[in-house]
Amino acid sequence: MDIFDKCYNSEIVQLAKSLMKNGLYPYFKTFESGQDPEVTVDGKKLIMMGSNNYLGLTSDWRLKASAIRAVQKYGVGCVGSRFLNGTLDIHVKLEEEIAEFIGKEKALLFSTGMQTNFGIISALVGRNEYIILDEYDHASIYDGCRLSFGKMIKFKHNDMDDLERVLKSIGYEKAKLIIVDGVFSMEGDIANLPEIVKLAKKYNSRVMVDDAHGLGVMGKGGRGTCDHFGLTDEVDIIMGTFSKSLASIGGFVAADEDVIFYLKHLSRILIFTASPSPSNVASVRSALKVIKAHPGRIKRLWKNTKKMKDGLRTLGFDTGKSATPIIPVIIGEDEKAFQMCKILYEYGIFATPIVSPATPPGRALMRVSVMATHTDEQLDKVLEAFEIAGRELGVIDTNRPWIKKRRFNYNVFDMKQLRNWMGKLWR
Repeated sequence: MDIFDKCYNSEIVQLAKSLMKNGLYPYFKTFESGQDPEVTVDGKKLIMMGSNNYLGLTSDWRLKASAIRAVQKYGVGCVGSRFLNGTLDIHVKLEEEIAEFIGKEKALLFSTGMQTNFGIISALVGRNEYIILDEYDHASIYDGCRLSFGKMIKFKHNDMDDLERVLKSIGYEKAKLIIVDGVFSMEGDIANLPEIVKLAKKYNSRVMVDDAHGLGVMGKGGRGTCDHFGLTDEVDIIMGTFSKSLASIGGFVAADEDVIFYLKHLSRILIFTASPSPSNVASVRSALKVIKAHPGRIKRLWKNTKKMKDGLRTLGFDTGKSATPIIPVIIGEDEKAFQMCKILYEYGIFATPIVSPATPPGRALMRVSVMATHTDEQLDKVLEAFEIAGRELGVIDTNRPWIKKRRFNYNVFDMKQLRNWMGKLWR
């Protein structure tokens, strides 16, 4: 056996090549522009409906200027970990600003969002301790659990009866940490934090919220899902990323001072990773200032979200239980989601197909995400393209004249293989 055999012969490799051959491969698209409402992909102009750039800040001149000034002063990198030589004064200032913005005593920066979850969970949860997860939690939470020595138990998505069943089965005396997404990244629904906090208190558990998709969107002035429910003080750990609304890269954890001090000295991910670059840190600080100074940007985001969601529902699409700018457009079978992606692309729309097991079987969807900087004209064009594609594929039906179906040969790959592949990616 050669360890590289899998690189040549695995089902995943063969499936990906089959998708590419038939023009259905939707991954690793090459962008030749910034993550703006309109992007250039492989030389084609498209309206971006698949980005997490909720507030449209990635191209904001203030963030760019801050990043340039930081590079001029500090250089392009820190060439060391926070633990040793990699802590700059702007790291400390950003941590103070994040803690104040979120409403916690202290905050700690990590170099990526995924590493933030790795670093928190692996350091906090030890042997004979329990991590309790919503089954729809982000992959970084699952992988962080695998890095710890604790026992991981899942409960059904947002099902408080099932959460109580799990907590009761573990017992009151055992050390437990409940971890949930504030906003779930595929379906756009929100964790039932009020009930989760009640159950945590009843069964002697701590609570951690991954608010990657809630920061800058939910709560007063974009302070997140915990603030939205008025539960910032009741949630023990709040994690967030800088790669969504804050338009950069990195992550943070906010908690009580003792918890942060512990993580600073026990989180191997933090200690053995080079610290966030000066340009990233400076742009995040600038993004926070923009968010505070211009609350109208968040209002515009929610206006656009309502327009898009109402428009899709009027056309007859099922948008699930979304309560955020993440809008799942339920397509049904996995095959149709890939077909939908291709048709939308042809009509100048970039959107992302999500198939099982990232979603339940028969609930494949297009993940549509709205930006504050989308124009009404752009959203109208997106809705028009969705109507055309939805009718072509029989996902929706209207009384308007039917558009002639084009013929595609989509039955060229094994959807069972595809589900296995996506399962490895998302879990």
